[in-house]
Amino acid sequence: MGFAELFLSAQGRAPRLPSLIAAAVLLGLAALYEALVGATLHWITGWFVYPALFYAGACALSKRLHDRGRSGWWATPTLVSVVAVWPHPAGFLDFVFFLVLVWAFVELALMPGEQGANRYGVNPLAPFGAA
Repeated sequence: MGFAELFLSAQGRAPRLPSLIAAAVLLGLAALYEALVGATLHWITGWFVYPALFYAGACALSKRLHDRGRSGWWATPTLVSVVAVWPHPAGFLDFVFFLVLVWAFVELALMPGEQGANRYGVNPLAPFGAA
């Protein structure tokens, strides 16, 4: 699976390592954008940059959730939590969002995908020709 497919399609399954790399790339791009772009340019270009990053994140998260046997809609609380606490948490409600991110980290980064095929496709780590 190429990174274009990982970032642009929510169909299918993705194993842990490509998903973690995708998350790191997207967070790195967001941080780089925040650091390099001034306030005025940020206000103008943010309307294009953030939706693109959000869409790519939703696709990558959905594929990883599919690998765990979960609906891609579970990406919603994770993405909302990232947006809520970015770039740093400030209040009590952010603590709740932080807990969602802890759940997402455990679920998506530490837990293995389902063995064999599930309703979202074949196991991406299965040997070629095995279903």
